[in-house]
Amino acid sequence: MTAPLDGVTVVDLATLFAGPLAAAFLGDFGADVIKVEHPAKPDPSRGHGPARDGIGLWWKVLGRNKRTVTLNLSDPDGAALLRRLLADADVLVENFRPGTLERWGLGPAELHAVNPRLVITRISGFGQVGPYARRPGFGTLAEAMSGFAAATGEPDGPPTLPPFGLADSVSALAAAYAVMLALRARDITGAGQVVDLAIIEPIMAMLGPQITWYDQLGYVQPRLGNRSNNNAPRNTYRCADGRWVAVSTSAQSIAERVLRLVGRPELIDEPWFATGSGRAAHADELDAAVSAWVAQRDRDEVVAAFEKAQAAVAPVYDVRDILADPQYAALGTVRTVPDDELGEVRMQNVPFRLAETPGEIRHAGRRHGQDTDAVFGALGLSAEELVALRERGVL
Repeated sequence: MTAPLDGVTVVDLATLFAGPLAAAFLGDFGADVIKVEHPAKPDPSRGHGPARDGIGLWWKVLGRNKRTVTLNLSDPDGAALLRRLLADADVLVENFRPGTLERWGLGPAELHAVNPRLVITRISGFGQVGPYARRPGFGTLAEAMSGFAAATGEPDGPPTLPPFGLADSVSALAAAYAVMLALRARDITGAGQVVDLAIIEPIMAMLGPQITWYDQLGYVQPRLGNRSNNNAPRNTYRCADGRWVAVSTSAQSIAERVLRLVGRPELIDEPWFATGSGRAAHADELDAAVSAWVAQRDRDEVVAAFEKAQAAVAPVYDVRDILADPQYAALGTVRTVPDDELGEVRMQNVPFRLAETPGEIRHAGRRHGQDTDAVFGALGLSAEELVALRERGVL
């Protein structure tokens, strides 16, 4: 079966985490992704988080479906080799601080002179222009500056950051989408272009109409904990067995079903119950009703009762629950992937399914520089030249 991106070559120069994840998404659908790392300074994600026998597990996910090579881009010979590699490539993904590639003679003008069809995807904390462009930028800063942290957490608590790379992950999806648009435009015009993605922007786009609310009403989204100012009951509730469930009542009919289920149908007749904002204004009363009912039952009993009543509920899972859940099993959400170092490793599968040309994780992240000789040998370098470049620290 031909994958959608068969024949597309992506050169991934990026590290930590948006750029490499964007390249992985492209690799999932058949792109030949060549991951370039410094000979002496591997992608830091290889050392992030837990490891098994000294092998970083985060890298196994982030480096999936990629060939790995080493190259010192700050060396003129290394820069020259990159230009040769990009001469027949389709996409470059990089996340150096703005101005770095230009300093090495690898800016868009130089690269498009070599390959005018190249899509150059530049991911940085703050974008390529503006007063903050040259600041170091990470997803955490984007989560702070986008409005996400200010709106997350308990009303009387501090702004709250996620315990994972949320802004980076959202940016990775946005970058992969941008690459596909640029490749489609190239089909029409014949020319590549530059994608400028600032990590502070995609997460802001996911936060809803906060800017429009403020522009039109002067309204600033407050911290509400697990509640919503658009509807209620909407919260997490502790069950009798100490586990938790989440309840959502975005639809009026669902809210009515929930209140009947928990034995408080009289609240449905209150005038304020007829709108989501009205219910949100009485969240204390509604939460008390739901919480008292849930607290008397184990989680499985709560979920079963909600399902029977056709009310919206979900158990609050940790990873152990995810791996045991039949719905995730039916979707194939978790994939067992072969790996040279670990034998097999489980990870999240491609996050959606195409009926005719599905994506696939073919292998987990490979060893540092595992494919260096094969990739640069294919450019015409002899074994002697490869040895000499490696001895000089270029490879």
